[in-house]
Amino acid sequence: MFTNTSPMLAYTNARIFTGNELLDGFAVTTVDGKVDSIVRIADLPAGISMIDLGGHFLAPAFIDIQIYGGNGKLFSEDLTPAAIAACYDYCRAGGAVQFYITLATNSMEVFMKGIDAVRAYWEQGGRGLGGLHLEGPYLNPAKKGAHLEQFIKMPTVQEVKQLLHYGKGIIKIITIAPEQCDDAVIQLLLDSGILVSAGHSDATYAQAIHAFDRGIPAATHLYNAMSSLQHRAPGVVGAVFNHPTVRSSIVPDGIHVDFAAVKIAKKIMGERLFFITDAVTPTASGAYPHVFKGDRYTMPDGTLSGSALTMMKGVENLVTKAGIEMGEALRMASLYPAQVTRTDSTYGKIAKGYAASFVVFNDEFEVVETIFE
Repeated sequence: MFTNTSPMLAYTNARIFTGNELLDGFAVTTVDGKVDSIVRIADLPAGISMIDLGGHFLAPAFIDIQIYGGNGKLFSEDLTPAAIAACYDYCRAGGAVQFYITLATNSMEVFMKGIDAVRAYWEQGGRGLGGLHLEGPYLNPAKKGAHLEQFIKMPTVQEVKQLLHYGKGIIKIITIAPEQCDDAVIQLLLDSGILVSAGHSDATYAQAIHAFDRGIPAATHLYNAMSSLQHRAPGVVGAVFNHPTVRSSIVPDGIHVDFAAVKIAKKIMGERLFFITDAVTPTASGAYPHVFKGDRYTMPDGTLSGSALTMMKGVENLVTKAGIEMGEALRMASLYPAQVTRTDSTYGKIAKGYAASFVVFNDEFEVVETIFE
């Protein structure tokens, strides 16, 4: 990964996707880790340090808001800054420089240790980590998927307050089944600045719409582990489709969701649909042993438990298998995750004042370099 040590740099000889448009014949200049300008090559100031990107694409670096581990380190089994660093390296190799390390439904003790590990990672200068995503434990057992039922529970205001107090500034996202949580709990989460996402839910259409109208802004891995769209029972999927503002993640590996279903969702939702990897890594021990099956991960009993995606592979799949235009696929990996996490004033675009965080990739959707000044 390139690290900037000079006062001003110009990235040249690249096809620049700004988040809005594709530019040829331009350069991106940066100062102090931020984008300063996008200018024509001929207008670059004399003597500026230049980095030739070899004619490849330059785009905003990606953001993965749900990933469990990488490079052989599953966070729930190795609750350490080293495991988070391994996940960061995995993300960076796939074009992402921002990620939200995720813990599945587990004991409160594991959640507390995860909070401690995130805090230590930041204190040690660890990069790229936006915060902690708790997927559970307030889920619906009927849609538990690979989550362990013995840890699934109904929330109390007191327990949620304790969790939020201990994880203040660290817990950024919580996936809940809204029908398992009363309005007071949901309001507490929202008032605490948590990104609340509806998932692992068997809610009716009416229950899901009520939750979204109450302020839940997102849903977790569309179609998977949620009540499906039926013509007499539209379920959570129907509520996500019909609600005017709710966003949703999706896992574009062709296994969690057929690419035809991705295409349908995109036509309906437009800019409200973004994607995650939901990636795990092999482990044979602990509460969540993940077995690699060539193109996916399962629990030992065969239950689908996570993907083997990178963010770059997700972009490629969306373009080549779901027929989504490349610029829009890139926004689904960068701008839209930044918007849902409320970091879109810093990430998701190449524009003046934004972080100098870029992915460089070639025509075959291979990451050439990830830049995070």
